[in-house]
Amino acid sequence: MERVDLIIDTDPGADDVVALLLALASPQELNILALTTVAGNVRLDKTSRNARLAREWAGREDVPVYAGASRPLMRTPIYAEDIHGKEGLSGVSVYEPKAALAEGNAVAYLIDTLMSASPHSITIAMLGPQTNLALALMQQPAIIQGIKEVVIMGGAHFNGGNITPVAEFNLFADPHAAEVVLNSGMKLTYLSLDATHKILTSDERLKQIAALNNQASRLVGDILNDYIKADMEHYDIPGGPVHDAAVIAWLLKPQLFSGRAVNVVIDSREGPTFGQTIVDWHDRLKAPKNAFWVDSGDAQGFFNLLTERLGRLK
Repeated sequence: MERVDLIIDTDPGADDVVALLLALASPQELNILALTTVAGNVRLDKTSRNARLAREWAGREDVPVYAGASRPLMRTPIYAEDIHGKEGLSGVSVYEPKAALAEGNAVAYLIDTLMSASPHSITIAMLGPQTNLALALMQQPAIIQGIKEVVIMGGAHFNGGNITPVAEFNLFADPHAAEVVLNSGMKLTYLSLDATHKILTSDERLKQIAALNNQASRLVGDILNDYIKADMEHYDIPGGPVHDAAVIAWLLKPQLFSGRAVNVVIDSREGPTFGQTIVDWHDRLKAPKNAFWVDSGDAQGFFNLLTERLGRLK
């Protein structure tokens, strides 16, 4: 595959850290230009620290980390400490990483990088609320010239939501930002809960990771064993999803997934449908198809890929 020039926008978060380790362990396929952080699963200071921890654990201090938006565009901030723990990483000890944040702000970095990039050359993986990219688009709409594709972990249709009956957390956390990105006309791919809830851990898959017996596998095992408990209990399912890592797997091995081009609308009205993604799966409205919606994935194939890449780390 052609090497992907990639910016990862993230709010770590347990599944984000697994996603970052998967990405950082794949330098042949992914040329990671930077990690940009946003408030989401926990506050910005904690997501920024956790992104730097993931970078340190992967031995990839060459990748800069820029801190971005500390709150959504319009709505009151919400966090997911009940799922990810007060530090955003339950199951492992957190500490101050050796390498500092890069100088400057994530939004300014996005604008500068995308304006100077070759046309349609940079892919952006969005693992949290879409606030940073929305702010960059609002300040400088011409940045779309540098963007090849935006791959988003977010949304729900067939599965239902995980923060309200109809809304997925990343969209609910900042639906106004998601609308800005959706309305920009860029090529968008959504890795939705429809797909991530089909890619579940199992005892065998966790044993597969544990058998590597390196630092990365122990970290991921400890993170996942703690993180998946809430979803297993809430949904009464035999394993837990690793949502954000699906975005990186899509970039590395898209043949593991399936979906279709659809029209998506985001509901940002106050009320019970706030943050919902309305997906015209059967093309009832004959509206322009503005996103590719991934609704299914090969669970064993995903965990084989994750295990193989973790085996490359220390």
